[in-house]
Amino acid sequence: MSAVDGARAGAGAGHSLIFYDGTCGLCHRAVRFALARDADGSRFRFAPLDSEAFRQRVPDAAGLPDSLVVRTPEGSVLVRSAGVIHILERAGGAWRLLAKALRVLPSRLRDAIYDDVAAVRYRLFRRPAELCPVTPPELRRRFEV
Repeated sequence: MSAVDGARAGAGAGHSLIFYDGTCGLCHRAVRFALARDADGSRFRFAPLDSEAFRQRVPDAAGLPDSLVVRTPEGSVLVRSAGVIHILERAGGAWRLLAKALRVLPSRLRDAIYDDVAAVRYRLFRRPAELCPVTPPELRRRFEV
């Protein structure tokens, strides 16, 4: 079964599932960014890359980056800049315009920039003070483990 087939099997009602590195400050900020732009919880769900949810929904994960992986509602698995652009599009508003502008750049260039930032993310962004922060009950349902 491919990663995409496995993702389709678990595709949920219109939610993009963002898998993140829980020890990365930049990934932590990306999750907070998505939460802030999804007040009603209809766009995003979240799970750590080292979770059972990730292993079940993306079974062919070998070779995927260890920073951010997105599974779309349609079951596609997006990595690197494609994942970031998908999140920006779903965030809406001016973020959707930024996503469109980023799409103008060749994907190889976007991914090279993504990889450069990912390589130094632990130095640029502090590790979250709490790897398992106390999540308010209204947000807890958006996280899978």
